[in-house]
Amino acid sequence: MAAPAQAPPAARWAPAATEGMTADDDDADTDDPSSVEAEPPAEAVVETAAEAAEGVIFARYKQSAVRDLDVTVTFEDGVLDVDVYLNAPDEAEDAQAAADEAVEAAEAAVDDLFAAADDDR
Repeated sequence: MAAPAQAPPAARWAPAATEGMTADDDDADTDDPSSVEAEPPAEAVVETAAEAAEGVIFARYKQSAVRDLDVTVTFEDGVLDVDVYLNAPDEAEDAQAAADEAVEAAEAAVDDLFAAADDDR
């Protein structure tokens, strides 16, 4: 029996649009509503990440073949944490790679969500 795969917990994550910014770059004029960065609601961030992670897993494995899948997503204070536990079929030697790819897909989907929110402002 193959050991269940679990991706390592995600490190501190920031939307790609804000990576590399300094504190001075983030000083928006709070009196001007157009200068306040649009941020999707936390529920949308969590749902988007979970759907993306599950999509990667079920693109690789038939749903009926997956013994157990747990995708845990939290988004608090700008920190996204995605944890994927996958117990796949015995012949699935790449379950760890699939779990890692699911975490990466979740992070990329959230980056896209933030980019879309920025485009909408």
